Amino acid sequence: MSTLAPTATRTPAAADRRRPITDWRPEDPEFWRTTGAPVARRNLYVSIFAEHVGFSVWSLWSVTVLFLGPAYGIDPAGKFLLTAVPAALGAVLRLPYTLAVARFGGRNWTIVSALLLLVPAVPMTLLLEPGVSYATLMVLACLTGVGGGNFASSMANINLFYPDRLKGRALGLNAGGGNLGVPAVQLVGLAVLATAGAAYPRLVPAVYLPLIVLAALAAARWLDNLPGARNEPGALREAARDPHTWVMSLLYVGTFGSFIGFGFAFGQVLQLQFHDRFPTPVDAAWLTFLGPLVGSLIRPLGGQLADRLGGARVTFWNFVAMAAGAGLVLYAARERSLPLYLTGFLSLFVFSGIGNGSTYKMIPAIFRARAAADVDRGVDPAAAERRGRRLSGALIGIAGAVGASGGVLVNVAFRQSFLTSGNADAAYLAFIGWYALCFLVTWAVYLRPGPRRLTGV
Repeated sequence: MSTLAPTATRTPAAADRRRPITDWRPEDPEFWRTTGAPVARRNLYVSIFAEHVGFSVWSLWSVTVLFLGPAYGIDPAGKFLLTAVPAALGAVLRLPYTLAVARFGGRNWTIVSALLLLVPAVPMTLLLEPGVSYATLMVLACLTGVGGGNFASSMANINLFYPDRLKGRALGLNAGGGNLGVPAVQLVGLAVLATAGAAYPRLVPAVYLPLIVLAALAAARWLDNLPGARNEPGALREAARDPHTWVMSLLYVGTFGSFIGFGFAFGQVLQLQFHDRFPTPVDAAWLTFLGPLVGSLIRPLGGQLADRLGGARVTFWNFVAMAAGAGLVLYAARERSLPLYLTGFLSLFVFSGIGNGSTYKMIPAIFRARAAADVDRGVDPAAAERRGRRLSGALIGIAGAVGASGGVLVNVAFRQSFLTSGNADAAYLAFIGWYALCFLVTWAVYLRPGPRRLTGV
């Protein structure tokens, strides 16, 4: 959605931090070698840190619910709502955060979005104690959703800094570093539980207060606004009318939605399913970070496999594996087998991470294939490529927002399942059904032989 308009040819004052960049030409090999690469790397490193802190704040309630013992008077269904509302607000904010980069500048918006993380973190530090009302907890949980928007603006910003041939690696590092905020906050929660105990949930957000300020200061000191960045007029509207937008959004609900939803819910589900093995929050917390950790670290592999084997093929088999993983979790829960249960859940995190990478790789491939088909029909190659990039960026923004809503669906499914039957079996069956739908749609739209099949997706 955000692109760079042509600018006058002047060298960016990379060394003089008081002067703004007035020229940016990442596709020019000489410019990139002498000037662009070091500036882009600096912006990437700071962006990863700021996004990482944002993801951690977004995931605060995946840890906080483990501290909410009997003194808080909240049942499991109420706790699942507390982990659902941050995902909901994070999904809603992804589109406006994406547009904000071109509107306000990447540096400026990163400063603002980092400081907005104080809005939930400060009151959580002050108010989390027995006696606080459930309504207050719901508001605090919802406010942490601002951290979910940071991913979208960070990705939109870094996308502008890199040439096309290097975007995949840069965006993969940026996304993976941000996703690591989920296991990081869970490790912080484990450290607090192991040292101070479950009576001090406010210490977890308190740890992030200086990190939030540091992220804002780092953005002010080392990030840059790029000249000529603008939102493509009408791109979102045009992309919303394209059927591939909604197909890819559905697939991204299955991959990223599963990752963030399971990341928020895993610790609580583990305690409920195996309460005899995990009678206290600290007993469960030492395992909860493992799933989000492996899912974050393996995300780049999905993109690499998609490059070699094709994004649609990797995505298809990945959803088959996710359905099998959910089936193993269901079997293990019924048989009360903790080793099988952990194996199944970790496989869900692994394959959701791989699927994140492969589905993101499919999006530009779809529009490259359509651009090639347009050229074959006589469309000007430059115009076809320009339209493809325009719609690809818009689709990424929409799919990112819709995909994040999967985190809400996962937690609502767990809540409803425990409310109606006292276990999560119905939720696991729903996940199996969803993954089956996803691999069938992937085959029908992108792999089924026929004249309308897009080549290279």
